Amino acid sequence: MNEQTDIEKNASAEEKIKEAARRVFTQKGYAATRTRDIAEEAGLNLALINYYFRSKEKLFDIIMLEHIQLFVHSIMGLVNDPETTLRQKIEALICHYIDMLVQNPGLPLFVINEINKDPKKLVAKVGVTDMGNSELVIARQWRELAAAKKITINPIHILMNAVSLTIFPFVGSPLIRNRTGIDLEEFNTLMQERKKLIPMWVSGMINLSPSLSKGEGEVM
Repeated sequence: MNEQTDIEKNASAEEKIKEAARRVFTQKGYAATRTRDIAEEAGLNLALINYYFRSKEKLFDIIMLEHIQLFVHSIMGLVNDPETTLRQKIEALICHYIDMLVQNPGLPLFVINEINKDPKKLVAKVGVTDMGNSELVIARQWRELAAAKKITINPIHILMNAVSLTIFPFVGSPLIRNRTGIDLEEFNTLMQERKKLIPMWVSGMINLSPSLSKGEGEVM
C-alpha cells in the first residue's frame, strides 16, 4: 500500500511540475523562464524539479514535444485515412485544431515563438520530420484532384490559408476581443462557426483558381 501511495505521489508531483511548466513556458518563453519560476507556480520545492527532470532544458523538451504532438502527430490518422475524401479531411483537420486551440489558446504563439528562435534545433529535438517515408494519403488525393481538374495552384497556398484562417484568430484573440467588445464565450462561439466557414473558404479558393475560371465546376 505504501509503495502504491509513493507511486501516486510521484506521478502527482511530476504532473504538477509539467502543468506549471506549460503555463510558465507559454507566458514567458524558454529563455525568460527560470526553474524557480516553475517551482513557485507548481507550489513545490525547487529540488523536486531537478530530481524528476534534471534540468530546465529537459523539462522544456518534454513540454515542447507534447505541444508538437498536439499540432502535428495527433492528426496523422486524419490525413492518412483512406476512407475519407479530401474535403472531409480538411473539415476534420480544421475541427480538430479549433477544438484543440479552444482548450489550449496559448499554444500557437508559444510554438511559433520557439520554432522561430532556432527551428532546426527544435525540429531535430522533437522529431517533427519523423512521420514515415510513405506518401500521405491527403497528398496523393490532392495530386489526383489537381491532375483531374488541371489545377495549377501551388498546394502550399491552400495549406497556408487553411492554417492561417484557423490559427490566427487564437493568436490575435486578446486584440480581437478587446477591439470588438466580445467576451471569451462569444469568441469561442465564433470559432465553432468557423468549423463550417473555413472549409467553404478553402474550397472557394480552389474553385476560383485561374485554371478553373472557365466554368469547370466545383472540385471539392
